Amino acid sequence: MTKTRKPLQKYRRVVIKIGSALLVDRKSGLKKAWLDAMCADIAGLKAKGVEVLVVSSGAIALGRTVLDLPAGALKLEESQAAAAIGQIALARAWSESLSTDQIIAGQILLTLGDTEERRRYLNARATISQLLKLGAVPIINENDTVATTEIRYGDNDRLAARVATMVGADLLVLLSDIDGLYTAPPHLDPNARFLDTIAEITPEIEAMAGGAASELSRGGMRTKIDAGKIATAAGCAMIIASGKPDHPLNAIESGARSSWFAPAGSPVTARKTWIAGQLLPAGSLAIDVGAETALRSGKSLLPAGVRQVTGSFSRGDTIAILGTSGREIARGLAGYDADEARQIAGKKSAEIAAILGYAGRTAMVHRDDLVMTGPAGARLDDGNDERKGEVHA
Repeated sequence: MTKTRKPLQKYRRVVIKIGSALLVDRKSGLKKAWLDAMCADIAGLKAKGVEVLVVSSGAIALGRTVLDLPAGALKLEESQAAAAIGQIALARAWSESLSTDQIIAGQILLTLGDTEERRRYLNARATISQLLKLGAVPIINENDTVATTEIRYGDNDRLAARVATMVGADLLVLLSDIDGLYTAPPHLDPNARFLDTIAEITPEIEAMAGGAASELSRGGMRTKIDAGKIATAAGCAMIIASGKPDHPLNAIESGARSSWFAPAGSPVTARKTWIAGQLLPAGSLAIDVGAETALRSGKSLLPAGVRQVTGSFSRGDTIAILGTSGREIARGLAGYDADEARQIAGKKSAEIAAILGYAGRTAMVHRDDLVMTGPAGARLDDGNDERKGEVHA
């Protein structure tokens, strides 16, 4: 895993998080000229073959401007109402600006549970995957209209990191009114030193995180460092940069000040460990020799290679995969409930729709959700399978 910064166009899949203060002016509302310039930057990356996802803050900020709500903290129900109105306006604005370059936008609203509960995680990832496959740009935001706890602007930093790991992105760009990481809050300490490259997020780096910089963006550096820990541990580099100038992505490419966080040297190790050892398998799949060979070469487990399904499990549960010897050779997250798995075991993928009554997923266990657990598997599973090809569920 490289520890050297490279141009944005050299990344395969990029998640861009945009702070509220960049998109919305407290008095005048949406900053359309800035959004049009941002979308032109996105179009430029897509033209060079980069897949782009956007995690966009601004729904509540835009909604409260439309409603002309007073400055200061909002009550929970006021935040939810503002989000309900702002989400419509925000989605329309992104769609219109991206359409200038014939790019289609797709809105996805997520909650914390969508990224942490396995079944919902797989569903969200499948939708995002399909949007990318169709050439669209997913516009993702927290579903603040149904939040049951206090809503804080800035949480989209962490959401963006979760999205980046969900889709196997290799770069996360956090754009806000902060141009990078300093050794201390620069507005409080004139001797604060700017950090261009962060090779590893140490306790010392975490201690440098300051507070929030604006009313509309309350996350501050703390949530950005938290996002960095999530992203880099999964092998995803991260950039913190100012989004204030027009064409902020082009500005980064032209050498504008920004902080680059190097990805971990062993990407997805934590997630592979989680799948392999921290969860008790809810069931098992016995596979044939062809499927075992395919798994050892880094491929997904297809229904055709499954000989027997044991246990009662749900889609997203961890299951053991048994080789021809009857011993466990891998673990992974089930792509189907046990009852459905039994119906399609041994069948070709093309037969799934006729058997289940709907067009299911191709894989019984996708390679992104699978880790080889035997000695030979440990040698063959190089940890790079999540970066190959498209993201599936």
